Amino acid sequence: MLTSCNPLPTLARFTSISMLTLSLASALFAHDAMAETPKLILQITVDQLRGDMLNRYQDRFGEGGFNYLLNKGIVYQNAQHAHANTETIVGHTTLSTGAYPANHGMVGNVWYDRSLGHSVYNIEDPRYPLLSADGDVNKKTEIDPTQKTASTSGRSPMNILVSTFSDELALKTNGKAKVFGVSVKDRGAVAMAGHAGKAFWFSKKSGEFVSSKFYYQDYPNWVKQHNATKPAQHYANKTWQLAKPQNSYLFANNDDQDWEVAFPGFGRTFPHQYGAGDGKYFTTFLTLSPAGDQLTANFAKLLIENEAIGQDEITDYLSVSFSSTDYVGHIFGPSSLEAEDNLLHLDKTLADLLNYIDKKVGLDNTVIVLSADHGSPESPEYLQNMGIDAQYVDPNKWETETAIKAVKQQFKIASSDKLINKFQTPYLYLNHVTLAKYQLNPEQVQRAVANEITKLHGVAFSATSSDINNNHLPDTRVAKLVSNNHHPQRSGDIYIVFKPHYFINEFDGLSVASSHGSPWRYDTFVPLIFAGKNIDQQTVSRTVETVDIAITLATIADTKQPSGSDGNVLIEVIDQD
Repeated sequence: MLTSCNPLPTLARFTSISMLTLSLASALFAHDAMAETPKLILQITVDQLRGDMLNRYQDRFGEGGFNYLLNKGIVYQNAQHAHANTETIVGHTTLSTGAYPANHGMVGNVWYDRSLGHSVYNIEDPRYPLLSADGDVNKKTEIDPTQKTASTSGRSPMNILVSTFSDELALKTNGKAKVFGVSVKDRGAVAMAGHAGKAFWFSKKSGEFVSSKFYYQDYPNWVKQHNATKPAQHYANKTWQLAKPQNSYLFANNDDQDWEVAFPGFGRTFPHQYGAGDGKYFTTFLTLSPAGDQLTANFAKLLIENEAIGQDEITDYLSVSFSSTDYVGHIFGPSSLEAEDNLLHLDKTLADLLNYIDKKVGLDNTVIVLSADHGSPESPEYLQNMGIDAQYVDPNKWETETAIKAVKQQFKIASSDKLINKFQTPYLYLNHVTLAKYQLNPEQVQRAVANEITKLHGVAFSATSSDINNNHLPDTRVAKLVSNNHHPQRSGDIYIVFKPHYFINEFDGLSVASSHGSPWRYDTFVPLIFAGKNIDQQTVSRTVETVDIAITLATIADTKQPSGSDGNVLIEVIDQD
C-alpha cells in the first residue's frame, strides 16, 4: 500500500500499468488478427521439387509466382520429410495428415496385400468407379506393369488411416467449408482432399479431368461443360518451347544428354512436339511438359469460380498439386535444360493462379503453403561426370537365387517351396505360408534373408520388421526414417535401403534418368514456405519436418489437430507481431 504523498512513485506505477496495458492490448490485437481465420487456405505441392531448386533459378523467376512466396513469406530453409520411402503418395499423405506413414498407412505407391495375394495401388477402391466411362487410369496398373492382377479404376481415400487437415476443417464447419484437391495425378489430388473433400485429376486416356463415385454420383454441370471443350486439344500440333533465350539458361549447353529418355515422338531436344491430338502418346506428352501444370491451374481457376471458393466467412481449402516437375525430372533428370525450363514455365503458371486468387478472394484473405512430396536424386551419369560414385541398380540382375538357396538350406526348406512372395520396392515380402509349414521363427528367417540381401550390389542397409517392431534398429537418422515408414499390416518383412546415389531407374514400366524413393537427403529435402494473411517475410534456418504443416494449418484455422499428426506447430507462422 502506498502511503507517501510523493507523486513520483504513483506516476511510475501509472506508467508501468499503462505500458502493461498497451502490451496486453498489442498481444490481444495480434491474437485477434490470427483468430480471424482466412477465407481460403491454398496448399500448393510441387511434385519432385527438391529443396534447393527454387534458389537455383530464383534470379530468373518473375515477381508474382515463386518470388512472391520467397520474398513475402516465411521460408524454411531446412525442411525434411522424416520417412524413408519418398514416393508420391507417401509424401502427399504426410503433407495432408501431419502423420508419418507408420500412422497414416500409405507406405508406398504400391504395396503387397498379403490377404489378397497381390500388389495394390495406394488409392484403388473397386467400390467407387470413375465417373467417366472413358477416364480409366489403369486397366493394368501403371506403377507395376508386371502385376498379374489388374488394378481397378475405382479411386477413394479410404486407405488413408487417419484424418487430414482438410477433414478437420470440414468437421469443424459441419461440412460447410468447401474442400477440393486438384492434380494431374490421382494420388496427388485424393491424398490432399482427404475423406471429406472432393478430388479431380487428369485422365491421360480421355484428356479430361475426372473424379470417382466416392465424391459424386454425377459431375457438376461446370465440369461437364469444361470437359466438353476438350481442354487438352488446345495443345494439339503445338510444341513445348523454351520460355527464355536458350543462352540465358544454366543448362543452355546440355540439351542433349546421353542419360535423358528419348520418348518416341517427343525426343530429348527442344522444341518438343506434342503431335496430333489423337496421337497415341499425346496426353502423356502433355504431362511430360509444362502443359500438365497449365491444365491443372486452369481447372483450379474454374473450380474457384464455379464453387465460389473463398466467398464467405467460412474458411475454404484448395489443394493444387503440380505434377509436371516430377515427370520431367524422371525423363530428363533434375539437372537438365528441360527441368530448368519447366520450372520457369511453372513460375508463370503459379503467378497467373495467384493473381486470379488475388482478384477473386484476395491474397490478404488467403494463407498459402508451398512444399513438395519429395526431392530428387541426380542422374548417375551427371554425378559421375562430377567425380561422384553413382549407379543404377537392377534387382533383376541380383543373384538372389544363390542367396535364397543358402537361406533355404539353413532352415531346411525344400527348393520347391516359395520363400519370397514379392519384392515391392522398397519392401521384401516373405511367404508366411512357407514359414508356418516349417514352423519357423519369422524373426530368424527375416534376419537371415536380410543378411544375404545386404551383400547384394548397391544395398546399404536392410531392416527387418521384427527389429523395427522391437525398436532394435541402430540409432541413426536413416534407421529412424525406416521406422517412421513402417506399418505392420502393409510394410514388408524387410526394408531395403540402397547406397546414396544408387537407385532403380524404373518408373511406370519405363527406364528413366532419375527416380526418387530413398531416405537420403536429396530425396527428403523439400521447400517449405508459408505466405499470405497475417504472415510477414522471414527466413528460418532450423530443421523442421513436413509433418509440421498440417498441425500448423489446424492452428491457423482453429480446428482439431489431425488424428494421427506427429508434427509440431511452426511458431513463426503463428506468432506474428
